[in-house]
Amino acid sequence: MTAATSKRRTRPVLHAATVLALLAGSAYFTIELRKEEQAKAPAIQSVVDTPAAAGKSADENGQKWERLKNPERSVLRDGNGGILATFTDGARTATLTGPSRTFTEPATTKTRVVTENWVRLMPEVWRNGAEREQWFKDWFKKYFGSEEDDVFAMAFQYGDQAPVKKDAEGIAYAGDANFGPINPKGSVGNDYRLEESDFYDYLGIPYTFRSGTTIKPEPMRARSMDCSGFIRTVFGYRARFPLMATDSSGDGLARTANGMARGKPGVNVIPLKGVGTEHRPTSIDVLQPGDLLFFKLDARTGERLDHTGIYLGTDTDGHKIFISSREEANGPTIGDKGGTSRLDGNGYYATTLRSAKRV
Repeated sequence: MTAATSKRRTRPVLHAATVLALLAGSAYFTIELRKEEQAKAPAIQSVVDTPAAAGKSADENGQKWERLKNPERSVLRDGNGGILATFTDGARTATLTGPSRTFTEPATTKTRVVTENWVRLMPEVWRNGAEREQWFKDWFKKYFGSEEDDVFAMAFQYGDQAPVKKDAEGIAYAGDANFGPINPKGSVGNDYRLEESDFYDYLGIPYTFRSGTTIKPEPMRARSMDCSGFIRTVFGYRARFPLMATDSSGDGLARTANGMARGKPGVNVIPLKGVGTEHRPTSIDVLQPGDLLFFKLDARTGERLDHTGIYLGTDTDGHKIFISSREEANGPTIGDKGGTSRLDGNGYYATTLRSAKRV
């Protein structure tokens, strides 16, 4: 999206039998966004200063580690060869296998996402051999099999009719989000809503970035987040990935889709080769749930990428789909308003995809 114009702006280690029992007997459950009107803010993931005593390694539990390429990554498999988790070199995003969940958006689509993928952020970037390091052992013990909110759960807490959730201080940190305020110079289908709404606008509170820059929310943007603001809300404010105040100030996820796509954090799983129609990726099979997607939608933005979303995986109809905050749907959606949220085929978003990154 267009850059903001204002700078104000242990539990013991699981034995193999336990792991298999967890995977085989995990109760099927459905995310029902309307059940809870309020809930406490989730605990922040952090590195433990004094690591817990080390237990058995994954290998001793009958599990096996495998190294794969393109991109370089480590895969943890169970005794039958099933994938338990995937970790990519240079990325903090991990995909873990866990209880099955169903995500839906009945108001705008019949699409259903039934997935056993749980996307979480590790406290450090992955590197070959990290499975032997204490920080990872502690993290894996805590989160493998956990049903604590992950990236997917957080993302759907801002969709259509999602209930308001408040933290201990009374700040509404989740609930149905708008894309942005109505543009007085726009019209339906033509810049009807303004961009540039970030997570601090949604929250309605000033935010001080690690660079020291403090940006105050604009009241007219309350409860709103544009496409990159949605990514920053989920990965940054909620999952605690570092955030930059702008595209050029600080260390972390940039403010805009273009800044994220071209920035340093993460691993380019689909490298950006250009923004023209001829630069559509020839294959998207490398994508993994949780990857950030980048699109070129508007010719007026020149060489800039101007839309971003989160890859969810394959829906029950066999299509590769994603979630993003869109003007047409007035907020985060997996629906059909403004274009079907599919990456396969020759639809609007499928033909405008240009790159993908694993942060």
